[in-house]
Amino acid sequence: MQTVTLNNGLEMPILGFGVFQIPPEETERAVTDALAAGYRLLDTAAAYQNEEAVGRAIKNSGVPREELFVTTKLWIQDAPAQENTKRAFETSLNKLGLDYLDLYLMHQPYGDVYGQWRAMQDLYREGRIKAIGVANFYPDRLVDLIVNNDVTPAINQIETHPFFQRTADQELMREHGVQIQSWGGFAEGRNNLFTDPVLSGIAEQHGKSVAQVALRWLVQRSVVAIPKSVRTERMAENIDVFDFALTDDQMASIVTLDTGGSLFFDHHDPAVVGRLGKRRLDH
Repeated sequence: MQTVTLNNGLEMPILGFGVFQIPPEETERAVTDALAAGYRLLDTAAAYQNEEAVGRAIKNSGVPREELFVTTKLWIQDAPAQENTKRAFETSLNKLGLDYLDLYLMHQPYGDVYGQWRAMQDLYREGRIKAIGVANFYPDRLVDLIVNNDVTPAINQIETHPFFQRTADQELMREHGVQIQSWGGFAEGRNNLFTDPVLSGIAEQHGKSVAQVALRWLVQRSVVAIPKSVRTERMAENIDVFDFALTDDQMASIVTLDTGGSLFFDHHDPAVVGRLGKRRLDH
């Protein structure tokens, strides 16, 4: 497994296992299978409602805690945000059955972002979290957070796939020492990703699947990826991307697929802001 080094020196696997949209009743088995397949980076969130199942799988796996890199995410908090963020963190940690987190992300760039970040900085300084970061922050919001706070986010987890490549965003993050992480690396199959002629042609040349090509493309761009599957054969396939490399010409051909826009939702869209910004979790 290759790793990336975050801005505080922490090493993070470049490829992990995500559990978004896996129902709680299926999550424990899926994570158990993923750990057996060799994944050590696990990515969940309070909003996914499956942290407890992830925790059970970790506990029963026999994998030493220090070998794992566990991420969960903070949902938008009501005021007082700083106090409620710490409460939400404790809830997530208890559900996961862990003593500390490797990475804690602010899930959305809404609400009292600064109150939430101050609490996350406190938890980081206390050693409760090894690294803190954000998700779904566009460059303007990311830079604003950086220049007005003491701790620069270690990660920004954003929609990144062949149809929305985020190259300029990645360059800005690199300038500020923020590691890019992809969600939706397969675009959930949208735009017929798995039958796309460019990706299919490259896959055929390497004797690999389109999914493996998409993940290899992310890895070669130094983008951390967290593919999700509930099928053990796909889990094994997705982690098997370190024995081949895409050529410069192949990488360049994938560039042509970029549409420059989200296939899911735009975090600048007032309707999206209103819908996500009003949502609260029942703990």
